[in-house]
Amino acid sequence: MLISTKGRYALRVMLELAQGEPGECMPLPVIAQRQGISEKYLESIIAVLARAGLVEGQRGKGGGYRLSRELKDYSVGEIVRLTEGSLAPVSCLEGENTCPRADKCLSRPVWEKLDTLINDYLDSVSLADL
Repeated sequence: MLISTKGRYALRVMLELAQGEPGECMPLPVIAQRQGISEKYLESIIAVLARAGLVEGQRGKGGGYRLSRELKDYSVGEIVRLTEGSLAPVSCLEGENTCPRADKCLSRPVWEKLDTLINDYLDSVSLADL
């Protein structure tokens, strides 16, 4: 499993918003500049976060983005899975398993345990923790 730039940047954006004043909007160009992320790339990331309800946008003067809930209510796992999809360490654990060897695979329990450890750990860390 390798977390892409999209997943890492999504977490950085959420942490940037977390550092702002509660309820106050942060303009996209400010986030982009502070994080060293292309504004165009950031637009695609913030759109995913907004569609999922993790952030709220406000247009016009004084507009921008803000978190939609309290810091403790966001897990790193939620943010990363939103942008990455599955965090499964092997493809046979993603979605519907179509592997014909799944029921007799001797190594599958190792990958299932690793998948559980990864998800449990990332779900246990909140934005407030960071």
